[in-house]
Amino acid sequence: MDHQRSRLRLIDVAKEAGVSIATASRALSGAAGVSEDITQRVRAVAGKLGYVANVHARSLAGGASSSVGLLVHEIGDPYFAEIASGVLRLGAQQGLTVQICHTGRDPDNELTQIRALIANRVRAIIIAGSGFVDAGMQVAAKEELRAFEASGGRVTVIGRHHLGADAVLPDNVAGGRSVTEHLLALGHRRIAFAAGSLALTTVADRLSGAAEALGAAGLSIAELPVVDVAFTREGGKVATERILHEFPDVTAILALNDDMAIGALSVLRAQGIAVPEEISVAGFDDVAVAEDLSPSLTTVRLPMAELGERALSLALKPPSARPRRRATGHVLVARDSTGPPRC
Repeated sequence: MDHQRSRLRLIDVAKEAGVSIATASRALSGAAGVSEDITQRVRAVAGKLGYVANVHARSLAGGASSSVGLLVHEIGDPYFAEIASGVLRLGAQQGLTVQICHTGRDPDNELTQIRALIANRVRAIIIAGSGFVDAGMQVAAKEELRAFEASGGRVTVIGRHHLGADAVLPDNVAGGRSVTEHLLALGHRRIAFAAGSLALTTVADRLSGAAEALGAAGLSIAELPVVDVAFTREGGKVATERILHEFPDVTAILALNDDMAIGALSVLRAQGIAVPEEISVAGFDDVAVAEDLSPSLTTVRLPMAELGERALSLALKPPSARPRRRATGHVLVARDSTGPPRC
């Protein structure tokens, strides 16, 4: 019986009582704003189920916890490393410790990591990196996070659409439009996209911006190669090899993150293909090494460390009635990897 009780969650009580998680939390804690009838119903359900309130969860509401959790897809990816640096910097200023987990873009692993952070009694959870176009893949995580917030925790996301939390949103659509406009202005019309998985919202958003720029120039992205591979450096290599083999008339490769662009440059260098004289390459994010590559990488600069700082700053604020949105700008950084197409 004790083991069964330990597995009960506030969300289970809320569902059984037919109320929201927030209402169930207020009813059990005696907070104002809940009618006596509902309070009695929720408490009766809790008693019947054997639910015992998490004393630590109540301490979260008072800000007693001094640790926060950060979930990233891959800490070795420069994009996430720079976001983490922003979270760590502000966390140190606020006297907080930061627990970092990585999910490998696996929804089940992400859910496991969320539950582990909650069990470790973090004050807030920050989730960085693309979600999935299919909102159904994130339902379980959303419910877990809602329960965490209802019990006093705080949640902020970076670049996610479907979790219903405070969010810092990278300028993905506008950035995709800007870098595509840059290639078009140089004269490129045969552009291939090293896209990453089309199931990811970040990829969909960046491609959407690219499609807008192409449409304004009288072109269609449907008529250009879009290679759906892993959103990694290795994926960039695989995409480039396919592009060279299947689409030999391509004059530019637009990789939808810098890690993929680095992979593309590696393949082109190994095959003796000059960049940008024979093929131009552009990326997205402007990771720290982008300027030091040979040739230096044309890319879209996002304020990645600032993304991390903004996300933690939001997580440290009191909750609002509706999820808050904080947009970021972008800067197109034209460097040596792009030039006019070959004749």
